[in-house]
Amino acid sequence: MIEGEYDFKMLEEKRIDIEKPYWDQSTYRGRALHFLSVTNPLNIFASNKSLERAKDIVTRYRKGDSLTELGITEEELWEQKYLFDSAYHPDTGEKMLLIGRMSAQVPMNMTITGLMMTFYKSTPAVIFWQWCNQSFNAIVNYTNRSGKSPIPKETLIQSYIGATGGAVITALTLNNLARSGPALAGRLVPLAAVAAANCVNIPLMRITELKNGIELQNESGKEVGKSKSAAQRAIATVTLSRILMASPSMVLSPILMNYIEKRNLLKNAKWASAPIQVIICGICLTFATPLCCALFVQRVPISVDKLEPDVQKQIRSKDPDIKTVYYNKGL
Repeated sequence: MIEGEYDFKMLEEKRIDIEKPYWDQSTYRGRALHFLSVTNPLNIFASNKSLERAKDIVTRYRKGDSLTELGITEEELWEQKYLFDSAYHPDTGEKMLLIGRMSAQVPMNMTITGLMMTFYKSTPAVIFWQWCNQSFNAIVNYTNRSGKSPIPKETLIQSYIGATGGAVITALTLNNLARSGPALAGRLVPLAAVAAANCVNIPLMRITELKNGIELQNESGKEVGKSKSAAQRAIATVTLSRILMASPSMVLSPILMNYIEKRNLLKNAKWASAPIQVIICGICLTFATPLCCALFVQRVPISVDKLEPDVQKQIRSKDPDIKTVYYNKGL
């Protein structure tokens, strides 16, 4: 066998690790490109036939089929992998509810947020749209629950009631206070309500981690312990990124609509207020969702020295030389 043929076969046999993201997750750019693909709203229009094909390709490749046997290129493999991930649960392999998928985040949130920003004055409207928003969040949380450690239904219910109640109370209280202030203050109330809901919802959803600690892993991914302090950090960063994710659309829209209202630009077309705000929210969320998801590394490194003393002792009893462990912060 000549050297060229040997090199070609070796290259052909090289396997691609599709269990890891395509882009380098140690850089912000890599994380941003990854989440732009994960949250791509065009994926919700993929037909069942396309999704089944993507599932078949990913399944066969995982079982050992080569790109040649599959009749695709490496680029096509990654396209099918991201399409597969957009529709199927990573743990159970079951097709997820359409509106609960990450690809549905932008179209669903832009509609709910736009209408929430439009109908913010009356008490019934505030209650209804805050309820819609938290109901959607509950569906997303349920759809993306862990298959290995599923969230108890009691926790989901507590989170749903707590987040809805917190959002409604915050919105109604601030609406009452904003009546004596400038018009823009009232338009910013929905953002405060969403922020308050996230501060209640996320810790409640992950109450088990706060009580028992988040899983810590070594470099190779093996569990070495659990940490409550790491769980607190993870939940704080996720809460912050969720609030920042909602902020651009919920700040830009009020400023623009306040400008339009002062100049009576929609005097003869008041019906256009809602569509305009939905469009503004859509444009902002298309970019804010992936860019804010990418703010923090998904698999977070943490020095063993910064963990609780008992956790340090437990980890070092297994590996005395270990310096750094990792935890998955969640989304």
